[in-house]
Amino acid sequence: MWILAAVLSSFFAGITAVLAKCGIRKTDSDVATALRTVIVLAFSWIMVFIVGSQSEIGSIRLKSLIFLILSGAATGASWLCYFKALSLGDVSKVAPIDKSSTVLTVLLAIIFFSETEDLGCKIAGMILLSAGIFFITERRGARTDDSGNRKWLVYALLSAVFAALTSVLAKVGVSDVESNLATAIRTIVVLIMAFVVVRVKGKKMSIPDVRESLFIILSGIATGASWLCYYYAIKNGDVSIVVPIDKMSIIVTAVFSYIFLKERVTKRYVTGLAVMLAGTLIMAL
Repeated sequence: MWILAAVLSSFFAGITAVLAKCGIRKTDSDVATALRTVIVLAFSWIMVFIVGSQSEIGSIRLKSLIFLILSGAATGASWLCYFKALSLGDVSKVAPIDKSSTVLTVLLAIIFFSETEDLGCKIAGMILLSAGIFFITERRGARTDDSGNRKWLVYALLSAVFAALTSVLAKVGVSDVESNLATAIRTIVVLIMAFVVVRVKGKKMSIPDVRESLFIILSGIATGASWLCYYYAIKNGDVSIVVPIDKMSIIVTAVFSYIFLKERVTKRYVTGLAVMLAGTLIMAL
């Protein structure tokens, strides 16, 4: 079941990026992140009450609570960087860089959780993932993004680092907490961070137009669904297997960005995706 949950997490995460891109064409990325988080928070707490885990709040250990808060903080930082990168560059450029967090996450899982079973396969998978990311992002003669710079790359790299920390911290935090409840607690932290950033930067929490509001809401729902599946998988499975499967959302993102956003897909890009998929399969199977 946790393998299936990881696959579903990957699908929902894949469509999240495309929906979010459609929701930040005119809307500030930090404001959109805050608004999306409200949707995710509502979605996650609805699931808590559906499964009846709200009664477990008082029994959460301090250690678990601290790591859930740290994980939420890392997620908030990753989100803010990721959606800033999306606002500056193409989805097909940003998403692969963000997914490079897989390699760092697997390394951390091996070090801190002793997930050394089939170590050779995991190392081979990481090499293939790195090669696939190189194929996708290093295109000779590629133009910079529309703004004439590569600021999106810096934000995408920061997003990847924080995403890797999120997975490791969450593994500790959800060890003895029901996964839906853990997701809801983490989302509170993300929401606080998002609104603090908006306030500190002096931005107005204006409501986007109907079209962008709809896409922001849909991206929030997709994110909530992805999180619920992801943290169920993290709790019940191996981080070093769950994360690579989840990160293959890049394939879903690539397909949807090509169909709906008309972003260019080259043979080099497809080759990179194929290599990344091979690396993921080696680690997962």
